[in-house]
Amino acid sequence: MNDYILTLSCPDRIGIVHSVTGWLMGLHGNIIDAQQFGDLETERFFLRVHFVLPKAADVAELDASFASTANKFDMQAHIYDAQRKARLLILVSRQGHCLNDLLFRTHSGQLPVEIAGVVSNHQDYAAMAQAYGIPFHHLPVNAETRDAQEQQILDIVARERVDLVVLARYMQILSNRLCQALSGKAINIHHSFLPSFKGARPYHQAHARGVKIIGATAHYVTADLDEGPIIEQDIERVDHALGAHELAQVGSDVESLVLARAVRSHVEHRILLNGQRTVVFR
Repeated sequence: MNDYILTLSCPDRIGIVHSVTGWLMGLHGNIIDAQQFGDLETERFFLRVHFVLPKAADVAELDASFASTANKFDMQAHIYDAQRKARLLILVSRQGHCLNDLLFRTHSGQLPVEIAGVVSNHQDYAAMAQAYGIPFHHLPVNAETRDAQEQQILDIVARERVDLVVLARYMQILSNRLCQALSGKAINIHHSFLPSFKGARPYHQAHARGVKIIGATAHYVTADLDEGPIIEQDIERVDHALGAHELAQVGSDVESLVLARAVRSHVEHRILLNGQRTVVFR
């Protein structure tokens, strides 16, 4: 199917949707799905349109065709080939539940992506990656080798034409340089319902406080640790009978689900930035 996705954000004003649909009419395009949001606080308008054309078109040509409309309304606009699968690079350390979930969802066709490789500072999940036929890159790191190790990651991103880097419980703090290089192209899963229980041993903190819900947060990676725009969150109810180990088991399931949802939203081009917040179309 010759289908494409247009996403845009711009200052809110009269005539935006009319101009977009007029452009599509000129291409004999048909809208499959459209979602929009006008933020009264920021006075910005957000739109995602999934459309089909009578014959295949080059995305660069569509961008050029839409440029006059985008310029007229000062839009930040992007057009994507809806059939193209995003290429992922997954980073993991020694907790493999999120990695396992992403590998299975991809292998079973539940997640429309291609996994270009798995990077880890440990060798624990080399066999898991190889079982799925995914290249595994063991890149150990310490304070002295961090710059060189991060450059190796960037080299893989460039060589494998990676669209999205997924930190699937990768327990290393990325440098400002790497965060900037991956700006808007890296998603992290945080093992708590931000902003609560930051730092080490979150489930032990939660257990000590007697929490009744635990959660997970997926967000874009920025140089401000765990402060990037939030994409997806979820929670599970717990009670006094669960110890820290049981809480971690419940949390692992939530983390896997939240990260998978965030990755899907990104690769389906459903996320638009609204300052430090996100607009996520369902």
